[in-house]
Parts: sequence; C-alpha cells; structure tokens
Amino acid sequence: MDAARLSPPRRMTVPIANRWGDGDMSLLDFGDPRRPVDLIFCHANGFNAATYRSILAPLTASLRILAPDLRGHGATTLPLPTGRKGWQDHRDDLVSLLDSLDGPPVVMAGHSMGATSAILATAERPGKVSQVVALDPVVWKRWMVAALQLPLLNRLPGHIPLVKGALRRRARFDSREQALAAYRGRGAFKGWSDIMVIDYLGAGLTEDGDGFGLACPPAWEASNYCAQGHDPWKAMRDCGRPIRILKAEIHSTCAVEAAPRGLPLVSVETVAGGTHFFPMLRPDIARDALFDAAV
Repeated sequence: MDAARLSPPRRMTVPIANRWGDGDMSLLDFGDPRRPVDLIFCHANGFNAATYRSILAPLTASLRILAPDLRGHGATTLPLPTGRKGWQDHRDDLVSLLDSLDGPPVVMAGHSMGATSAILATAERPGKVSQVVALDPVVWKRWMVAALQLPLLNRLPGHIPLVKGALRRRARFDSREQALAAYRGRGAFKGWSDIMVIDYLGAGLTEDGDGFGLACPPAWEASNYCAQGHDPWKAMRDCGRPIRILKAEIHSTCAVEAAPRGLPLVSVETVAGGTHFFPMLRPDIARDALFDAAV
C-alpha cells in the first residue's frame, strides 16, 4: 500500500476571513495528499478533530479526509465572538473551507454540533457538496427552532444542565497524566478507549508555564450550547443534497424522525442502543456510514 496513505494525518491551516473575525483554521489532513478531498468531518462541541482520529484513520487507504478544529477548539486561532445568537460562525468558517477547495464535490459529515454545522454550511454551498452524513446532529423540534428565532429567545438560558456543566468544567491540570486520570471512564468519556481519550487530550490541552489548560474554554463550550438561533430545518430544505442522519436511540439530540415531512432527501436511521456518543462507542457504525457516502 502507498506509504502516503499509511502516514499519520498532517496538520495544516487554512486562513479564514469573515464577519466573525479573521484567523487560521487548523485541520488534520488524512490520506493521500495527491488526491482531491473526499470528505470533511466536523467534531462535536468541546472536542477537536484529533478526537476522531481512530475513527477516520482506517478510511484513509481509500479516502482523503479533512477534519477541522472548529472555532474555539483545538489549534484553531480564530477569535471568539461575543453576543452570538447561533452557529452561523461555524457555518461561515466551513463555507470558507469549502471555498478553498478545488476538485469535485465533497461529502460533508460530522458529529453533534459538527453535524449541524455541516448541514448549515452545505445549504450555503450546495454545489461544493455531494451529500451529508450527520451523526446525531443537534436539531430541536420544529416549533422550538421557530421559537428560538425570536429575538428574546434565541439564546438558551444559562441554567440548563449542559450550560451549567460546561461552566463548571475543570479548565486546568498540572499534567496530561492528571487530565487523563480525571477523564478516563467518567461522564461523557465513559466507555471510550484510552487511545481516543489520549487523542482528545493531545489536541484538547494547551501547555503554558503553569500546567495545561483546555484548548476549548468552558465559557466557549457553554456559548455553543446557549447560542441556538440557527435553523437546521431550513438548511435541510435548502441543501438540495441527500442527508443521511444516524441518531442515537438513547438521549438523542436529534428530533428529526423517519421520513420527515417536506424533506424528501433526508433519511433517518436510529442506532439501536446507541447514545449521543455512539461514534466513540461504536466507531464501526460511524466509519461504515462515512465510507458508504464517500466511495
């Protein structure tokens, strides 16, 4: 097999300039760099591209994959806007990434916030995308999305559990080993393989003279939970591209049901026994869906 396909992902940057503030988007480039990009994969809130390395790497014998660190995450240096009302900043950053690519249309994919952001970006650049794979995207019920468009309701209150949990998150550690001990087998990381937690921490911690801090500040993670003034239902209508949704059976963040009204290009499958973190716990399911879309 070609040595380029066996090599670890390359770290690269793409300059981003939009109304949310200019800077560099950091991303991992998997697979043969001589071929066009096949797939872009976007991570969940609070994580980073490297978290999904063990899911994506086995696909790179056949595919070239870009996995960006979204604004406020990993090694991306884009500024963090305040007073945000939705995920339009993540959408526009991904639009810039799509605009930077030459070659045929790509598969847009992601998990949770990343999946929703991929849908929002596809609606803006449908000609750049062949289809979307969304792993338990964050999509509220239609009536709630409509309510969240109202000026006084387009940010969720700070007392909801996800926001409170993010704001309470420990932000500093003395060492990577201490962070690994704090995360291994706990909370959202329960059931994850050690290598996946280590991959997350490798890009999720930044070192300074006093130890290690989270690359995604807890306040930014909370902001992503609060800012819900975007409209994924409208984006799904506007995409004009097939969207395959795999949703969790347990505590799903996706309110899209099978055969959703007015969305003939959207298909929905429920992962039996799967939680919101089924891509980490059942990487074979996520990997098969991505491969099927990209080949």
